[in-house]
Amino acid sequence: MKLDILAFGVHPDDIELGCSGTLLAAMAEGKKVGIIDLTQGELGTRGTPDTRKIEAAHAAKILGIETRENLQMADGFFQNDEPHQRKIIEAIRKYQPAIILCNAPEDRHPDHGRSAKLVADAAFLSGLRKIVTHHETKLQEAWKPTYVFHYIQDRFIQPSFVVDISAHHDKKMESILCYSTQFNSAGSNEPQTYISSPQFLETVKARAMMMGK
Repeated sequence: MKLDILAFGVHPDDIELGCSGTLLAAMAEGKKVGIIDLTQGELGTRGTPDTRKIEAAHAAKILGIETRENLQMADGFFQNDEPHQRKIIEAIRKYQPAIILCNAPEDRHPDHGRSAKLVADAAFLSGLRKIVTHHETKLQEAWKPTYVFHYIQDRFIQPSFVVDISAHHDKKMESILCYSTQFNSAGSNEPQTYISSPQFLETVKARAMMMGK
């Protein structure tokens, strides 16, 4: 399956928070979009890998994307090294996207910056023919995406461009709320975290109002 845009997020919910409005806007123009989660978010204070898997599948259905995969890298401990780069390269060559979206290059969570560099490096290496990869025993062709863009997450970064998601903001928020274990949820007995406060989701809305995301 060939995609126009392949979005990478190190944790399930990163993409919904960081660039789902952009993905929805692209799909409204007929683009084919897919999502790759690098980890299961297993180190998160709230929820479990199983609950987050269910939440991610629900969010994918809300967004209406073509496909969503999880590479099951180790949350918090994955590295920008050859074995991890090869996993990303295989995914890029499998879907042959023109555009890649990935985590912020610097952010509150150290996984975000490390993921950003890992995906960007792998996107370059994916275009080198002498790097041999296979998918389901089939030899893959080299593929270099035309663009690699980083979406803004918690910390503000001056953007090089913004996308108007006015027509898609409600669905973006609906996809975020699929992660009921992570965000403010009435009756939850989970520990309080930075992102589970009601104020956090208000900052997501405010950021979108300020510049689009």
